[in-house]
Amino acid sequence: MSKNRQGRRRIRVGRVMKNRMDKTVVVAVKRLFKHPLYGKTVQKTSRLKAHDEKNLCQVGDLVAVMETRPLSKEKRWRVVEILQKEKAAKGVGDDTGVHQA
Repeated sequence: MSKNRQGRRRIRVGRVMKNRMDKTVVVAVKRLFKHPLYGKTVQKTSRLKAHDEKNLCQVGDLVAVMETRPLSKEKRWRVVEILQKEKAAKGVGDDTGVHQA
């Protein structure tokens, strides 16, 4: 009847924005397109919720996500591969308000 449906699934590349949920990450996927009237290049960001089975993704990681069947109310993507791990920056996230000279 129809060919293998998995071969037509969309794959997107984006950065992990949040990973606080269990087995779920929020991925920001950016795309560029030309404005239909003014011709200026515009950047649009889509936020996708993706399934991360082993909770391996950290905030800032570059990941590839693949379209899949609905896994929950908003989750329709799953993490296929972590393309680049984010390096932890020293001193970032220290909100004590005390600055040492």
